[in-house]
Amino acid sequence: MSSYETVNDVLVKLFKEITGIEEKALITSEYKDISMNDMHVIEAIGVQEPKNMSAVARTLSVTVGTVTIAINNLVKKGYVKRVRSEKDRRIVLVSLSEKGERAYAHHRMFHERMVLAVLEGLDKEETEVLMKALGNLQRFFRNYEDVQER
Repeated sequence: MSSYETVNDVLVKLFKEITGIEEKALITSEYKDISMNDMHVIEAIGVQEPKNMSAVARTLSVTVGTVTIAINNLVKKGYVKRVRSEKDRRIVLVSLSEKGERAYAHHRMFHERMVLAVLEGLDKEETEVLMKALGNLQRFFRNYEDVQER
């Protein structure tokens, strides 16, 4: 098998496996009432200061309308809180509830274990090569998305 075929095979299988395994690992009995998309909205909100809907939408590369629907569901389920900005009452800010913060931490732990597994046993040079390859992949996806939008 050529390098091209090997990389293609690994990438195709890896994307499929990551999606499936992430869903199984993250959507446990405690979080069975949310989807992977919900978990990514929770991640985009984060645990820092409250964010407005536009900021969350930008992080996820979706419309504000799409985020609003997701936030409505997460508010109903108790993962997200909505408050009005003290500076400008027209602005709605979202933040994670305690339950949302637990889900966020659960998601972060999965990603941390995944990254540590990838880096395990790599020396500095190997890590740099991996970072360059992943940067190339990320650039491909960003450029591809830009081309698709035209």
